[in-house]
Amino acid sequence: MSDIQKGIALLISAFNKYSEKEGDKKTLSKGELKDLLTAEMGDIFRKSTDKTALDKIFKDLDANADGTVDFQEYVTLVACLTMICNDFFKKQ
Repeated sequence: MSDIQKGIALLISAFNKYSEKEGDKKTLSKGELKDLLTAEMGDIFRKSTDKTALDKIFKDLDANADGTVDFQEYVTLVACLTMICNDFFKKQ
């Protein structure tokens, strides 16, 4: 597999790891999203325990306002973070 294919596989695997913890296996609940952000992106989110910040992230990600984060909404988060990191490293 190419590096990009490995990256795609890792993104899918991470989503499934957390979405399968409770309820619908095709979406992330707020608790599952918090677990994912803390465990997989803790360096970016600074192990945030701020409930207000988590609520805002969840609301912003939940584009269709169905109370869950689906795979497309999750990929949007990852894509946005990737662009932010790219911009950051370009400036360094």
